Amino acid sequence: MADERKSPTAARTRRKRPVASGAEDTAITAIAVGDHGDPFAVLGMHQNETGLVVRAFLPEAEAVSVVDAGTGRKAAEMERVHPNGVFQATISRRKQPFPYRFRMEAAGEVHEIEDPYRFPLILGELDLHLIATGNHFRIYEKLGAHPMTVDGVEGVSFAVWAPNARRVSVVGGFNAWDGRRHPMRLRREAGVWELFIPGLGPGTIYKYEIKGPDGAIQPLKADPYGARYEHPPSTATIVHGLNHHAWQDEAWMAGRERRNAREAPITVYECHLGSWMRIPEEGHRYLTYDELADRLIPYVKKMGFTHIELLPITEFPFDGSWGYQPIGLFAPTSRHGGPEDFAAFVDRCHAEDIGLILDWVPGHFPTDAHGLGYFDGTHLYEHADPRQGFHLDWNTLIFNYGRREVTNYLLGSALFWCDQYHADGLRVDAVASMLYLDYSRSADAWVPNIYGGNENLEAISFLKRMNELVYERHPGATTTAEESTSWPAVSRPTYLGGLGFGYKWNMGWMHDTLQYIAHDPIHRRYHHHALSFGLLYAFSENFVLPLSHDEVVHGKGSLLGKMPGDRWQKFANLRAYFGFMWTHPGKKLLFMGGEIAQEREWNHDASLDWHLLDDPHHQGVQRLIRDLNALYRRYPALHALDCEPEGFEWIEANDADHSVLAFLRKDRDGERPIVSVNNFTPEIRRGYRVGVPGPGFYAELLNTDAGEYGGSNVGNAGGVVAEAVPWHGRPYSIRLTIPPLATLILERRPA
Repeated sequence: MADERKSPTAARTRRKRPVASGAEDTAITAIAVGDHGDPFAVLGMHQNETGLVVRAFLPEAEAVSVVDAGTGRKAAEMERVHPNGVFQATISRRKQPFPYRFRMEAAGEVHEIEDPYRFPLILGELDLHLIATGNHFRIYEKLGAHPMTVDGVEGVSFAVWAPNARRVSVVGGFNAWDGRRHPMRLRREAGVWELFIPGLGPGTIYKYEIKGPDGAIQPLKADPYGARYEHPPSTATIVHGLNHHAWQDEAWMAGRERRNAREAPITVYECHLGSWMRIPEEGHRYLTYDELADRLIPYVKKMGFTHIELLPITEFPFDGSWGYQPIGLFAPTSRHGGPEDFAAFVDRCHAEDIGLILDWVPGHFPTDAHGLGYFDGTHLYEHADPRQGFHLDWNTLIFNYGRREVTNYLLGSALFWCDQYHADGLRVDAVASMLYLDYSRSADAWVPNIYGGNENLEAISFLKRMNELVYERHPGATTTAEESTSWPAVSRPTYLGGLGFGYKWNMGWMHDTLQYIAHDPIHRRYHHHALSFGLLYAFSENFVLPLSHDEVVHGKGSLLGKMPGDRWQKFANLRAYFGFMWTHPGKKLLFMGGEIAQEREWNHDASLDWHLLDDPHHQGVQRLIRDLNALYRRYPALHALDCEPEGFEWIEANDADHSVLAFLRKDRDGERPIVSVNNFTPEIRRGYRVGVPGPGFYAELLNTDAGEYGGSNVGNAGGVVAEAVPWHGRPYSIRLTIPPLATLILERRPA
């Protein structure tokens, strides 16, 4: 026995090649050249009329024998039946299949290996049914790569949807990236290929080699359901399995519904992790998730924001896309660490009472060769017609929302981030591009729907279903739409005819007000109603007021750079604008850098200019944002009715000559309303009379012209007393000194 193990080649030379039928020879040749679509029909152990036949494809082997896994004894010597490395043995003395291994000699060494083709089916009938019908909402537990133990053997199960492929193989360093080595089994009911490969484990690098229906081998594909990927520019998937973080956020999860509610104070710090802060002394490297937890979270808490919103962290190949062209919708980007590191970051957010919103991109995907495009040699995830399947604006591909397996992929991703990573919200990017078939297209470059209209009926159904599932399966989580048109009821429930989002970005408010504030104050009187127009529709949706990353890129400059005037006026304009925004109805969102009055345009390849905080003017803006957040959270009048018309009332909307606006914010009982007065000229308005709801002292809660913010300290010495002088249709009024380019926020305190 010992001698035979050392040199099985001698025994091999004494044996004759087994007699094979023509069909068997054809099948063996197909295996040897990587062109067999059903490897389990050839490889592994099979019963025939004479006993058992065992086949293996082991091109590196010099000799192979079959070993009984129960006894450890050799059951048969295998014969090379194809020069490429197909081995076969016939065991006539045994009639029933038994557990076995291969004892292989290669490069002068002998070792035993498990045969992937002796293991049973991986996916159950229910899983296949749910996948085929597009209703497997935990599909990430089945497709992708998952470490597991089968029949007492540790390994990794792989499963991928590629219904039109002729052959799919798992490739990696473990098999010399040879697609002939580990072809998968097709489960035709769902078009899914599966294979359990023993001996592999977490950390294994792999891709899929796919032979299309025409026989052409596609570029190696990353796993669409991969849980971890190599750090770009490398493009392979890494075996990881599901996130196994031990969560400590039970209290947060139990109470988050009230934190995301329409009545809650919600101020969002939008952040790009790769450029918030870097480590200059180490080549300007990224912060890790652990370092971000130690630095970003305390900063956000100190600044008084209630939520962090991350630009997409779903794995993406190109830094310049900022994450908006994702490849891996089930994996946090490896740029900052692994899946458990990201989960720990989320847990830390919740420990500090900060919600986490993730930008999520179901609207398009990049054309990178290793991605979803032309995945199995056909237009699988995308429309074949470029009028439906290609985004001209971004040179990206559009998901085919009419295909149930594609929408299942997207729905599974949305639920995955809420389930596996406890995301508190998803902000869906570019919703308008999904809703309209003619989005950014000429008249001859789009295909109407079945009714002849421009509405993308399949995308609409998908968005509604996505929102229903998120709210049904993850109570307390919320969704937000970036939707730039007047599509009705975006943030209304689907049972009322809406799309089902919780919130919608108010793009109209953002465009109007930024355009207004960019005018020289002397011209603002001619554009006065750009500030008040938004109140005509402010309560038609549950709005978020966004000053996002899109407003500080592509030549638009920074927020500070949009402001007119000399340096003092630029800062004063910005402070006044922030004061107006924080008292205006709607939840608040500010992109990183805005709170320190970043002077240059955002650059995704560099850190924010934190050194600016050495300047008192920049310190002042940062202090103002902190105080505005504190005020907004403290006073229900500023947030409780953000989405209800009862929470707002004009005092003065038409004083264009002085560029002054004044309005009330109220909570449900209306006892302690907040007065916001805004002066968008550099002139001090002394003795300016404002009608108020009743008598009492009107305390000056915040003045954006205060010296601590970098202002000129013009104000009202802490507040004013109302006088029984009717004004603005009210029985009482107050006489104010309104500072130049400033917002005053006052609270009524009845006598």
